[in-house]
Amino acid sequence: MKKVKVCIQKLPGNDDIPLPQYMTDQAAGMDVFAAVRAEEIIMPGQIKKIATGIAVALPEGYEAQIRPRSGLAFKNGITLLNSPGTIDSDYRGEIGLIVINLSEKPFVVKRGMRLAQMVVQKIFRVDWVETSELKSTVRGGGGFGHT
Repeated sequence: MKKVKVCIQKLPGNDDIPLPQYMTDQAAGMDVFAAVRAEEIIMPGQIKKIATGIAVALPEGYEAQIRPRSGLAFKNGITLLNSPGTIDSDYRGEIGLIVINLSEKPFVVKRGMRLAQMVVQKIFRVDWVETSELKSTVRGGGGFGHT
């Protein structure tokens, strides 16, 4: 598997928070950890921005996508808004997680909890070529239940 080097910074006061990490050898996403100072309670229907305690410097031509963890979503109704969230290669601020509780019970976020996943992807810039007609396909314009 191809690798890319990415610079990461633990922000002050977060030495105890693990760096994002792959939990299995073939995992596509790295778990990202909560860097809350004290336990944060997210009430049903509530949205909170949760700190991660890290900032990254992705190489030009790459992005990091922040995605929900399926186990938290299924077991606890916890997911991320703006998902997947994009970290651009020129962003240098702290990565924040926009967490929502879709369950009927309060959810407690603890320091060091695995709360999201990060996938680093190669991206391409688009040069649009405007045309008066597109090449036809079998599917055509079918979608949203038409396929």
